[in-house]
Amino acid sequence: MEEAIVIGGGLAGSEAAYQLAQRGIAVRLYEMKPQKFSPAHHSEGLAELVCSNSFRSGQLENAVGLLKEELRRMDSLIMRCIDKTIVPAGGAVAADRELFSRAVTEAVEQHPNITLVREEVTHLPDKNAVVATGPLTSDALAEKIAVLTGGQQLYFYDAAAPIVTLESIDFESAFRASRYGRGEADYINCPMNREEYEAFWEALVHAECAPRSEADREVVFEGCMPIETMARRGHDTMLFGPLKPVGLEDPRGGGQPYAVVQLRQDNREGTLYNIVGFQTHLKWGEQKRVFGMIPALKNAEFVRYGVMHRNTYINSPTLLDRTYRLKNGNGVYFAGQMTGVEGYIESTASGFVAGVNLARRLQGKEDVIFPRTTAIGALAHYISGGAVSKFQPMNVTFGIMDGLDKKVKKKRERNLQISLRALDVIETMKKGL
Repeated sequence: MEEAIVIGGGLAGSEAAYQLAQRGIAVRLYEMKPQKFSPAHHSEGLAELVCSNSFRSGQLENAVGLLKEELRRMDSLIMRCIDKTIVPAGGAVAADRELFSRAVTEAVEQHPNITLVREEVTHLPDKNAVVATGPLTSDALAEKIAVLTGGQQLYFYDAAAPIVTLESIDFESAFRASRYGRGEADYINCPMNREEYEAFWEALVHAECAPRSEADREVVFEGCMPIETMARRGHDTMLFGPLKPVGLEDPRGGGQPYAVVQLRQDNREGTLYNIVGFQTHLKWGEQKRVFGMIPALKNAEFVRYGVMHRNTYINSPTLLDRTYRLKNGNGVYFAGQMTGVEGYIESTASGFVAGVNLARRLQGKEDVIFPRTTAIGALAHYISGGAVSKFQPMNVTFGIMDGLDKKVKKKRERNLQISLRALDVIETMKKGL
Protein backbone atom coordinates (compact mmCIF):
# COMPACT_ATOMS: atom_id res chain seq x y z
CA MET A 1 0.00 0.00 0.00
CA GLU A 2 1.29 3.48 -0.89
CA GLU A 3 1.96 5.80 2.05
CA ALA A 4 1.51 9.53 2.69
CA ILE A 5 1.94 11.97 5.55
CA VAL A 6 -0.47 14.70 6.56
CA ILE A 7 0.73 17.29 9.07
CA GLY A 8 -2.03 19.07 10.98
CA GLY A 9 -5.38 17.81 12.22
CA GLY A 10 -7.52 20.83 11.46
CA LEU A 11 -10.32 20.89 8.89
CA ALA A 12 -7.97 20.85 5.90
CA GLY A 13 -5.66 18.17 7.28
CA SER A 14 -8.51 15.91 8.40
CA GLU A 15 -10.16 16.24 4.98
CA ALA A 16 -6.90 15.54 3.13
CA ALA A 17 -6.19 12.47 5.29
CA TYR A 18 -9.69 11.13 4.72
CA GLN A 19 -9.55 11.59 0.94
CA LEU A 20 -6.17 9.85 0.77
CA ALA A 21 -7.38 6.98 2.96
CA GLN A 22 -10.58 6.53 0.97
CA ARG A 23 -8.41 5.98 -2.11
CA GLY A 24 -6.40 3.20 -0.52
CA ILE A 25 -3.43 5.23 0.71
CA ALA A 26 -1.95 4.49 4.15
CA VAL A 27 -1.92 7.83 5.97
CA ARG A 28 -0.01 8.99 9.01
CA LEU A 29 -1.83 12.07 10.30
CA TYR A 30 0.27 14.13 12.72
CA GLU A 31 -1.45 16.41 15.24
CA MET A 32 0.57 18.12 17.96
CA LYS A 33 -2.34 18.42 20.43
CA PRO A 34 -2.46 17.59 23.32
CA GLN A 35 1.34 17.53 23.48
CA LYS A 36 1.36 21.19 22.47
CA PHE A 37 -1.36 23.80 21.89
CA SER A 38 -1.31 26.94 19.77
CA PRO A 39 -2.45 30.21 21.42
CA ALA A 40 -5.95 29.79 19.92
CA HIS A 41 -6.56 26.06 20.48
CA HIS A 42 -8.00 24.57 23.67
CA SER A 43 -9.55 21.20 22.76
CA GLU A 44 -7.72 17.93 22.11
CA GLY A 45 -10.09 17.08 19.26
CA LEU A 46 -9.39 17.31 15.56
CA ALA A 47 -10.96 20.04 13.39
CA GLU A 48 -11.40 22.39 16.35
CA LEU A 49 -13.46 25.47 15.47
CA VAL A 50 -11.37 28.17 17.10
CA CYS A 51 -13.35 31.20 15.91
CA SER A 52 -17.03 31.13 15.00
CA ASN A 53 -19.14 27.98 14.89
CA SER A 54 -20.76 29.29 11.69
CA PHE A 55 -19.92 27.92 8.25
CA ARG A 56 -21.83 30.82 6.68
CA SER A 57 -24.58 30.52 4.08
CA GLY A 58 -26.08 27.25 2.99
CA GLN A 59 -27.92 28.70 -0.01
CA LEU A 60 -26.88 27.99 -3.61
CA GLU A 61 -27.28 31.69 -4.42
CA ASN A 62 -24.23 32.21 -2.21
CA ALA A 63 -20.76 31.04 -3.31
CA VAL A 64 -19.92 29.38 0.01
CA GLY A 65 -23.27 27.61 -0.11
CA LEU A 66 -22.29 26.25 -3.52
CA LEU A 67 -18.87 25.21 -2.21
CA LYS A 68 -20.56 23.24 0.58
CA GLU A 69 -22.78 21.43 -1.88
CA GLU A 70 -19.87 20.61 -4.21
CA LEU A 71 -17.92 19.11 -1.31
CA ARG A 72 -20.97 17.29 -0.02
CA ARG A 73 -21.43 15.61 -3.39
CA MET A 74 -17.73 14.72 -3.45
CA ASP A 75 -18.01 12.76 -0.16
CA SER A 76 -16.34 15.35 2.06
CA LEU A 77 -15.73 14.15 5.61
CA ILE A 78 -16.04 17.68 6.98
CA MET A 79 -19.38 18.28 5.28
CA ARG A 80 -20.73 14.97 6.57
CA CYS A 81 -19.75 15.91 10.12
CA ILE A 82 -21.24 19.41 9.77
CA ASP A 83 -24.52 17.94 8.59
CA LYS A 84 -24.58 15.62 11.62
CA THR A 85 -24.06 18.38 14.18
CA ILE A 86 -26.18 21.29 12.87
CA VAL A 87 -27.57 23.90 15.25
CA PRO A 88 -30.17 26.57 14.30
CA ALA A 89 -28.68 29.60 12.52
CA GLY A 90 -31.33 31.03 10.20
CA GLY A 91 -30.08 31.06 6.62
CA ALA A 92 -26.57 30.15 7.73
CA VAL A 93 -25.09 26.74 8.53
CA ALA A 94 -23.69 26.37 12.03
CA ALA A 95 -22.63 23.39 14.13
CA ASP A 96 -22.18 22.45 17.75
CA ARG A 97 -18.41 22.90 17.87
CA GLU A 98 -17.75 20.12 20.40
CA LEU A 99 -19.95 17.55 18.67
CA PHE A 100 -18.49 18.50 15.29
CA SER A 101 -14.90 18.06 16.46
CA ARG A 102 -15.80 14.76 18.12
CA ALA A 103 -17.43 13.48 14.92
CA VAL A 104 -14.34 14.30 12.84
CA THR A 105 -12.00 12.79 15.42
CA GLU A 106 -13.96 9.55 15.62
CA ALA A 107 -14.14 9.21 11.84
CA VAL A 108 -10.38 9.66 11.53
CA GLU A 109 -9.51 7.36 14.43
CA GLN A 110 -11.79 4.62 13.15
CA HIS A 111 -10.59 4.68 9.53
CA PRO A 112 -8.48 1.56 8.86
CA ASN A 113 -6.08 3.43 6.57
CA ILE A 114 -5.32 6.33 8.94
CA THR A 115 -2.88 6.28 11.84
CA LEU A 116 -3.28 9.32 14.08
CA VAL A 117 0.03 10.35 15.64
CA ARG A 118 -0.21 12.80 18.53
CA GLU A 119 3.13 14.59 18.36
CA GLU A 120 4.65 17.79 17.01
CA VAL A 121 6.42 17.68 13.66
CA THR A 122 9.46 19.95 13.45
CA HIS A 123 10.86 18.85 10.07
CA LEU A 124 9.13 18.83 6.71
CA PRO A 125 8.94 15.61 4.66
CA ASP A 126 10.64 15.89 1.29
CA LYS A 127 7.89 14.04 -0.59
CA ASN A 128 4.36 12.60 -0.48
CA ALA A 129 2.97 14.91 2.17
CA VAL A 130 0.23 17.45 2.80
CA VAL A 131 1.23 20.32 5.08
CA ALA A 132 -1.93 21.64 6.73
CA THR A 133 -0.57 23.08 9.96
CA GLY A 134 -2.75 26.17 9.79
CA PRO A 135 -2.09 29.84 10.32
CA LEU A 136 -0.76 29.19 13.83
CA THR A 137 1.98 26.79 12.79
CA SER A 138 4.50 26.12 15.57
CA ASP A 139 7.68 28.19 15.41
CA ALA A 140 9.96 25.22 14.72
CA LEU A 141 7.99 24.05 11.69
CA ALA A 142 7.33 27.59 10.50
CA GLU A 143 11.08 28.11 10.22
CA LYS A 144 11.37 25.03 8.01
CA ILE A 145 8.49 26.21 5.83
CA ALA A 146 10.17 29.60 5.48
CA VAL A 147 13.30 27.89 4.20
CA LEU A 148 11.33 25.67 1.83
CA THR A 149 9.36 28.59 0.41
CA GLY A 150 12.31 30.94 0.19
CA GLY A 151 11.06 33.03 3.07
CA GLN A 152 8.06 34.19 1.07
CA GLN A 153 5.57 34.36 3.90
CA LEU A 154 2.88 36.92 4.55
CA TYR A 155 0.64 37.41 7.53
CA PHE A 156 -2.46 39.07 8.96
CA TYR A 157 -4.14 39.22 12.33
CA ASP A 158 -7.28 37.20 13.00
CA ALA A 159 -9.68 37.35 15.92
CA ALA A 160 -12.39 35.32 17.67
CA ALA A 161 -15.68 36.56 19.16
CA PRO A 162 -16.79 36.14 22.79
CA ILE A 163 -19.34 33.54 23.93
CA VAL A 164 -21.96 34.19 26.63
CA THR A 165 -24.45 31.98 28.46
CA LEU A 166 -28.11 32.02 27.46
CA GLU A 167 -29.33 32.38 31.05
CA SER A 168 -27.34 35.60 31.52
CA ILE A 169 -28.99 37.42 28.58
CA ASP A 170 -31.62 40.00 29.56
CA PHE A 171 -34.63 39.09 27.42
CA GLU A 172 -36.48 42.18 28.52
CA SER A 173 -34.01 43.96 26.22
CA ALA A 174 -33.75 41.28 23.51
CA PHE A 175 -35.92 39.40 21.03
CA ARG A 176 -35.61 36.33 18.84
CA ALA A 177 -35.75 36.68 15.04
CA SER A 178 -33.84 36.00 11.84
CA ARG A 179 -33.06 38.81 9.45
CA TYR A 180 -35.80 39.33 6.85
CA GLY A 181 -37.71 36.49 8.52
CA ARG A 182 -35.57 33.82 6.85
CA GLY A 183 -35.80 30.45 8.52
CA GLU A 184 -36.85 30.18 12.14
CA ALA A 185 -36.24 32.84 14.78
CA ASP A 186 -32.75 31.50 15.31
CA TYR A 187 -30.92 34.64 16.46
CA ILE A 188 -31.17 36.53 19.72
CA ASN A 189 -31.24 40.22 18.81
CA CYS A 190 -30.01 42.89 21.20
CA PRO A 191 -31.30 46.29 20.04
CA MET A 192 -29.88 49.71 20.92
CA ASN A 193 -31.38 53.14 20.45
CA ARG A 194 -29.30 56.04 19.14
CA GLU A 195 -28.11 57.21 22.55
CA GLU A 196 -27.14 53.70 23.64
CA TYR A 197 -25.27 53.12 20.38
CA GLU A 198 -23.35 56.39 20.61
CA ALA A 199 -22.27 55.64 24.20
CA PHE A 200 -21.22 52.14 23.15
CA TRP A 201 -19.29 53.44 20.12
CA GLU A 202 -17.51 56.06 22.21
CA ALA A 203 -16.45 53.47 24.80
CA LEU A 204 -15.38 50.98 22.16
CA VAL A 205 -13.08 53.30 20.22
CA HIS A 206 -11.30 54.32 23.43
CA ALA A 207 -11.14 50.86 25.02
CA GLU A 208 -7.76 49.34 25.81
CA CYS A 209 -6.46 46.50 23.64
CA ALA A 210 -4.31 43.64 24.85
CA PRO A 211 -0.59 44.06 24.13
CA ARG A 212 0.97 42.14 21.26
CA SER A 213 4.24 40.32 21.76
CA GLU A 214 5.09 40.51 18.06
CA ALA A 215 6.75 43.59 16.68
CA ASP A 216 5.16 43.06 13.31
CA ARG A 217 3.00 45.64 11.61
CA GLU A 218 -0.66 44.79 12.13
CA VAL A 219 -2.46 43.65 8.97
CA VAL A 220 -6.15 42.96 9.56
CA PHE A 221 -8.08 40.63 7.27
CA GLU A 222 -11.19 42.50 6.17
CA GLY A 223 -13.43 39.43 6.49
CA CYS A 224 -12.62 38.93 10.19
CA MET A 225 -11.99 42.47 11.43
CA PRO A 226 -11.88 43.21 15.16
CA ILE A 227 -14.97 45.15 16.19
CA GLU A 228 -12.87 47.93 17.72
CA THR A 229 -10.95 48.36 14.46
CA MET A 230 -14.25 48.63 12.60
CA ALA A 231 -15.54 51.20 15.10
CA ARG A 232 -12.44 53.34 14.67
CA ARG A 233 -13.10 53.59 10.95
CA GLY A 234 -16.12 55.77 11.57
CA HIS A 235 -19.13 56.41 13.77
CA ASP A 236 -21.56 54.55 11.47
CA THR A 237 -19.29 51.79 10.14
CA MET A 238 -20.68 49.13 12.49
CA LEU A 239 -24.22 50.05 11.42
CA PHE A 240 -23.39 48.70 7.97
CA GLY A 241 -21.66 45.65 9.43
CA PRO A 242 -22.46 43.42 12.42
CA LEU A 243 -24.78 45.98 14.07
CA LYS A 244 -26.90 46.67 10.99
CA PRO A 245 -30.62 46.80 11.90
CA VAL A 246 -32.07 46.27 8.42
CA GLY A 247 -34.45 43.32 8.10
CA LEU A 248 -35.18 43.22 11.83
CA GLU A 249 -38.33 44.50 13.51
CA ASP A 250 -38.59 44.69 17.28
CA PRO A 251 -41.83 42.79 18.12
CA ARG A 252 -42.25 44.92 21.24
CA GLY A 253 -43.02 47.92 19.05
CA GLY A 254 -41.00 50.78 17.70
CA GLY A 255 -40.22 49.20 14.34
CA GLN A 256 -36.60 48.85 13.21
CA PRO A 257 -34.05 49.56 15.98
CA TYR A 258 -31.20 52.03 15.48
CA ALA A 259 -28.62 49.25 15.93
CA VAL A 260 -28.81 45.52 16.64
CA VAL A 261 -26.22 43.13 18.04
CA GLN A 262 -27.00 39.52 17.12
CA LEU A 263 -26.21 36.39 19.12
CA ARG A 264 -25.98 33.00 17.42
CA GLN A 265 -26.40 29.60 19.08
CA ASP A 266 -23.02 27.99 19.72
CA ASN A 267 -23.91 24.54 21.03
CA ARG A 268 -26.67 22.04 20.34
CA GLU A 269 -28.18 22.40 23.81
CA GLY A 270 -28.66 26.11 23.14
CA THR A 271 -27.03 27.18 26.40
CA LEU A 272 -24.20 29.15 24.78
CA TYR A 273 -24.35 32.01 22.27
CA ASN A 274 -21.58 33.86 20.47
CA ILE A 275 -21.71 37.58 19.71
CA VAL A 276 -21.84 37.71 15.91
CA GLY A 277 -19.13 39.81 14.29
CA PHE A 278 -17.53 40.77 17.62
CA GLN A 279 -14.04 39.44 16.99
CA THR A 280 -11.86 41.51 19.27
CA HIS A 281 -8.44 42.20 20.69
CA LEU A 282 -9.68 44.16 23.71
CA LYS A 283 -8.42 43.23 27.14
CA TRP A 284 -10.79 40.83 28.85
CA GLY A 285 -11.84 43.34 31.50
CA GLU A 286 -12.55 45.87 28.77
CA GLN A 287 -14.69 43.36 26.90
CA LYS A 288 -16.88 42.81 29.95
CA ARG A 289 -17.15 46.57 30.56
CA VAL A 290 -17.79 47.73 27.01
CA PHE A 291 -19.90 44.83 25.72
CA GLY A 292 -21.88 45.06 28.96
CA MET A 293 -23.09 48.46 27.71
CA ILE A 294 -25.32 46.58 25.26
CA PRO A 295 -28.59 46.54 27.25
CA ALA A 296 -29.34 42.85 26.76
CA LEU A 297 -25.78 41.95 27.83
CA LYS A 298 -25.56 44.13 30.94
CA ASN A 299 -25.31 41.01 33.13
CA ALA A 300 -23.77 38.68 30.55
CA GLU A 301 -21.64 35.79 31.75
CA PHE A 302 -18.68 35.30 29.40
CA VAL A 303 -17.56 31.68 29.06
CA ARG A 304 -14.97 32.72 26.48
CA TYR A 305 -13.60 36.17 25.84
CA GLY A 306 -12.57 37.27 22.39
CA VAL A 307 -8.94 36.73 21.41
CA MET A 308 -6.69 37.84 18.57
CA HIS A 309 -3.75 36.03 17.06
CA ARG A 310 -1.33 36.20 14.19
CA ASN A 311 -2.16 34.11 11.13
CA THR A 312 0.63 33.20 8.74
CA TYR A 313 0.16 32.28 5.11
CA ILE A 314 2.51 31.68 2.20
CA ASN A 315 2.70 33.57 -1.07
CA SER A 316 0.82 30.81 -2.87
CA PRO A 317 0.71 32.26 -6.42
CA THR A 318 4.48 31.98 -6.64
CA LEU A 319 4.66 28.63 -4.86
CA LEU A 320 1.66 26.40 -5.55
CA ASP A 321 -0.10 24.96 -8.60
CA ARG A 322 -3.84 24.35 -8.97
CA THR A 323 -3.64 21.10 -7.02
CA TYR A 324 -2.03 22.98 -4.08
CA ARG A 325 1.25 21.18 -4.82
CA LEU A 326 4.52 23.00 -4.25
CA LYS A 327 5.77 23.80 -7.76
CA ASN A 328 9.35 22.91 -6.91
CA GLY A 329 8.49 20.10 -4.54
CA ASN A 330 8.43 16.33 -4.95
CA GLY A 331 4.82 15.69 -4.13
CA VAL A 332 4.61 18.13 -1.20
CA TYR A 333 1.22 19.87 -0.97
CA PHE A 334 -0.07 22.66 1.23
CA ALA A 335 -3.67 23.04 2.41
CA GLY A 336 -5.78 25.19 4.69
CA GLN A 337 -5.46 28.81 5.71
CA MET A 338 -1.70 28.70 5.32
CA THR A 339 -2.30 28.78 1.55
CA GLY A 340 -4.35 31.97 1.74
CA VAL A 341 -7.82 30.44 1.56
CA GLU A 342 -9.95 32.12 4.21
CA GLY A 343 -12.77 30.29 5.96
CA TYR A 344 -13.61 26.84 7.27
CA ILE A 345 -15.18 25.55 4.07
CA GLU A 346 -12.49 27.05 1.85
CA SER A 347 -9.85 25.32 4.01
CA THR A 348 -11.76 22.06 3.66
CA ALA A 349 -11.83 22.47 -0.13
CA SER A 350 -8.07 22.94 -0.29
CA GLY A 351 -7.53 19.82 1.83
CA PHE A 352 -9.90 17.90 -0.41
CA VAL A 353 -8.07 18.89 -3.61
CA ALA A 354 -4.63 18.25 -2.10
CA GLY A 355 -5.63 14.85 -0.71
CA VAL A 356 -7.27 13.68 -3.93
CA ASN A 357 -4.31 14.73 -6.05
CA LEU A 358 -1.62 13.31 -3.79
CA ALA A 359 -3.48 9.99 -3.88
CA ARG A 360 -3.61 10.11 -7.67
CA ARG A 361 0.08 10.97 -7.85
CA LEU A 362 0.97 7.99 -5.65
CA GLN A 363 -1.15 5.74 -7.86
CA GLY A 364 0.42 6.98 -11.09
CA LYS A 365 -2.67 8.85 -12.26
CA GLU A 366 -2.97 12.29 -13.80
CA ASP A 367 -3.82 15.32 -11.70
CA VAL A 368 -7.47 16.26 -11.49
CA ILE A 369 -7.90 19.99 -12.13
CA PHE A 370 -11.24 21.46 -11.12
CA PRO A 371 -12.33 24.13 -13.64
CA ARG A 372 -13.24 27.70 -12.73
CA THR A 373 -16.86 26.88 -13.46
CA THR A 374 -16.81 25.18 -10.03
CA ALA A 375 -16.27 26.89 -6.68
CA ILE A 376 -13.59 24.33 -5.78
CA GLY A 377 -11.70 25.07 -8.98
CA ALA A 378 -12.12 28.84 -8.84
CA LEU A 379 -10.63 28.94 -5.36
CA ALA A 380 -7.66 26.79 -6.42
CA HIS A 381 -7.15 29.02 -9.45
CA TYR A 382 -7.13 32.16 -7.30
CA ILE A 383 -4.65 30.66 -4.84
CA SER A 384 -2.27 29.50 -7.56
CA GLY A 385 -2.70 32.38 -9.99
CA GLY A 386 -3.82 35.45 -8.06
CA ALA A 387 -1.89 38.71 -7.95
CA VAL A 388 1.59 37.95 -6.60
CA SER A 389 2.52 41.44 -5.43
CA LYS A 390 -0.59 42.04 -3.31
CA PHE A 391 -1.78 38.51 -2.59
CA GLN A 392 -4.40 38.51 0.17
CA PRO A 393 -6.47 35.78 1.83
CA MET A 394 -9.70 35.09 -0.04
CA ASN A 395 -13.11 33.70 0.76
CA VAL A 396 -14.82 31.97 -2.14
CA THR A 397 -16.98 34.36 -4.19
CA PHE A 398 -18.81 34.21 -7.50
CA GLY A 399 -16.43 36.94 -8.63
CA ILE A 400 -13.55 34.47 -9.02
CA MET A 401 -15.67 31.96 -10.97
CA ASP A 402 -16.27 31.93 -14.71
CA GLY A 403 -19.34 33.95 -15.64
CA LEU A 404 -22.30 32.77 -17.66
CA ASP A 405 -22.29 32.98 -21.45
CA LYS A 406 -25.48 35.03 -21.30
CA LYS A 407 -26.66 38.07 -19.37
CA VAL A 408 -28.94 37.57 -16.39
CA LYS A 409 -29.94 40.84 -14.77
CA LYS A 410 -31.11 39.61 -11.39
CA LYS A 411 -28.15 38.78 -9.19
CA ARG A 412 -29.76 35.94 -7.24
CA GLU A 413 -30.97 34.26 -10.43
CA ARG A 414 -27.55 34.70 -12.04
CA ASN A 415 -25.81 33.19 -9.02
CA LEU A 416 -28.24 30.29 -8.92
CA GLN A 417 -27.58 29.51 -12.59
CA ILE A 418 -23.82 29.59 -11.97
CA SER A 419 -24.32 27.18 -9.07
CA LEU A 420 -26.50 24.77 -11.05
CA ARG A 421 -23.93 24.76 -13.85
CA ALA A 422 -21.19 24.04 -11.31
CA LEU A 423 -23.08 21.11 -9.81
CA ASP A 424 -23.55 19.61 -13.27
CA VAL A 425 -19.77 19.73 -13.69
CA ILE A 426 -19.24 18.19 -10.25
CA GLU A 427 -21.63 15.33 -11.01
CA THR A 428 -19.62 14.53 -14.15
CA MET A 429 -16.23 14.83 -12.43
CA LYS A 430 -17.03 12.73 -9.39
CA LYS A 431 -17.55 9.66 -11.56
CA GLY A 432 -13.83 9.59 -12.26
CA LEU A 433 -12.72 10.16 -8.67
